[in-house]
Amino acid sequence: MEIRTGTAKSGDLDIYYEDMGDQNHPPVLLIMGLGAQLIGWPDGFCDELVARGLYLIRFDNRDAGQSTHLTNAPMPDFMAAMAGDVSSVAYTLSDMAADTVGLLDALGLASAHVVGVSMGGMIAQMLAAQHGRRVRALVSIMSSSGSRRLPQPDWRLRLALLRRPNARGDRAKAIAATFAIYKRISSPGYPPDDTALRDQVARDVDRSYYPPGLRRQLLAIMASGSRTSMLGRITAPTLILHGADDPLVPVAAAHDLQRRIPGAELEVFPGMGHDLPRALVPAFTTRIAAHLRRADAQPGSAVS
Repeated sequence: MEIRTGTAKSGDLDIYYEDMGDQNHPPVLLIMGLGAQLIGWPDGFCDELVARGLYLIRFDNRDAGQSTHLTNAPMPDFMAAMAGDVSSVAYTLSDMAADTVGLLDALGLASAHVVGVSMGGMIAQMLAAQHGRRVRALVSIMSSSGSRRLPQPDWRLRLALLRRPNARGDRAKAIAATFAIYKRISSPGYPPDDTALRDQVARDVDRSYYPPGLRRQLLAIMASGSRTSMLGRITAPTLILHGADDPLVPVAAAHDLQRRIPGAELEVFPGMGHDLPRALVPAFTTRIAAHLRRADAQPGSAVS
């Protein structure tokens, strides 16, 4: 499958993207999660959606991959932020949602289906709530409303994310640290092959390894707070996918989202953790493609 590449201007930022499939087909914008790059979307996932007649755009969020790294931004001070001092906050999730609007504008797309995973799901929720006319349908995968009443991940796992080493010039150390985190959050019912996972991590590290960006994105999540007050404004048909055994975003978050987003559908996958296991890709793509087709068939949709 041909993959086209480009860089779009969104405000002062350069947003690196890849697109694939027939540009005349319904567009789908894929938004990745915390510290992750566009190659975090499995190739098989993308291939299957394109085969189902969709036009895909995946991109690197700001401070990740080959999009702009905010090297002059202040280093995050999490303790100060928790005490109310937000002087080290470089941006919020709302700013990252605006990045996606800029990308859609640059690509000449009035609207698109939006699929977000983890932090990407949070950005997708904000996009659907704040820029509703740009979102044909929403798919939120292993994400959360940000409500402080929800169960939180184990503190040791959160600390491991924060302590990801800079490992400048030490490729082996960077791969080992990232591999250990991915193993901890992977699906217990669909454990990854260690060799394949290590190869995936090496590919990530070789393309871009930038822990300061991950920390700024994490602070953006914290500074943005809860989205519970805005989720009721979402009018886009919404599908929520989540793992029953997610250690990073416990499954209670999925049920909370379903209650808060009008008409949202939910599917929980037993044995799934906080990843996109290869064995579940056919189930994901079948469910997503059907949801997007129904959304496009609704009266008043962009293509109905």
